[in-house]
Amino acid sequence: MLDAFFRIHDFLVAHSKMPIRRLLMDEINWEDRMIAIKGGRGVGKTDFLLARAREIEIEEQSKPMELTKRGKIIPRKRKCLYVNLNNFYFTDHSLVEFAGAFIKAGGNTLLIDQTFKYPNWSKELRKCHDKYHDLHIIFVASPVMRLIEDNRDLSPIVKMYNLRGFSFREYLILRTGVKLEPVTLDMILRNHASIARGVCEKLNPLEYFADYLQHGYYPSFLGTRNFEAELLRQMNMMLEVDVLIVKQIEVSNLPKMRKLLNLMMMSTPCALNVTTISEAIDTSRATTMNYIKYLKDARLLNLLYMEGKQFPMKPVRVYMQNTNIAYMCVERNPDKAALYETFFYNMVHVDHRVNATERNAMFVVDGKSYFDVKVDKPEHDCIRPTAIGNLQVGLGNSIPLWLLGFLY
Repeated sequence: MLDAFFRIHDFLVAHSKMPIRRLLMDEINWEDRMIAIKGGRGVGKTDFLLARAREIEIEEQSKPMELTKRGKIIPRKRKCLYVNLNNFYFTDHSLVEFAGAFIKAGGNTLLIDQTFKYPNWSKELRKCHDKYHDLHIIFVASPVMRLIEDNRDLSPIVKMYNLRGFSFREYLILRTGVKLEPVTLDMILRNHASIARGVCEKLNPLEYFADYLQHGYYPSFLGTRNFEAELLRQMNMMLEVDVLIVKQIEVSNLPKMRKLLNLMMMSTPCALNVTTISEAIDTSRATTMNYIKYLKDARLLNLLYMEGKQFPMKPVRVYMQNTNIAYMCVERNPDKAALYETFFYNMVHVDHRVNATERNAMFVVDGKSYFDVKVDKPEHDCIRPTAIGNLQVGLGNSIPLWLLGFLY
């Protein structure tokens, strides 16, 4: 039985492509026994799993061969296996049963894809964890799956990580082949001019920035398919699978959510007029807010709140989750100011808390650093840190916006 799964595993590992080693690969403690990789559709979760499988196999191959007492080579046991839970085998067999067979054959690391398609997936994962003490499980999860908040089975044992789309730094590496190191927000605030000059000695970041904003966040820009058509397919999958199936929403509500998403693409960044939107999609205010939350969870929207506020309260502003999605509205070309704000929020909130502020500043980060975002450098010195879109190297409080794309 396992042979069939290993044949699929070998083919996928051999033919998968993760064109750049993601920073997350080094941030995960692979010694943990239950690891979840969450991420929106299209950011490369499956390729991430397969890249980890490849690394495990390289590690195993580097170990000395074991010999029998007579000096014969003992065949290596397969330690790692990628498995997709949409395989029809799992309609008749449990994940616990499968994991037991894998452990008995000498394996110790299961990489699990399409987890949500398996009934009672969280209970089964917990049973595997409790029954097989030498088993390590790494599984990918839809962003709408609640692994910590409401999941009694997994919350005590799972370590959760988020896989994002490509940062601007990763995009530049892919486009140019130049080695570029990530920086922290504190480094940018203290020394942005020197860091930017170092990058600009190797390449001109503004030469690539507009292209990244339009189609650089998702790995599909590297493929042979039309990028917009592929992103449109992924966005529909976010609605039809991540929201409808995982959240168990009636299919009859799909047109309302699609219309809501289109309204957001036409107007964001914007304040949220719940009454107007509710009338436009013909539903209640409470349901509209739930739909907004679903779109946020599916990594289609970002919601900006005042400090200390969160859902179900109304956000101060709504953004598209990333600039690539912002370009998907055929009725509108997003202006630079909207794109730059969206980029700032998308990059900074990966590792920081980003909120709205009652002050004149546009954003407050971690409750202490106030930021503005502008298209062009003002004539006068900026009174607070200001991320400027059309700036290559900054000075003082004028920070190149592109440099915030080096945070991961």
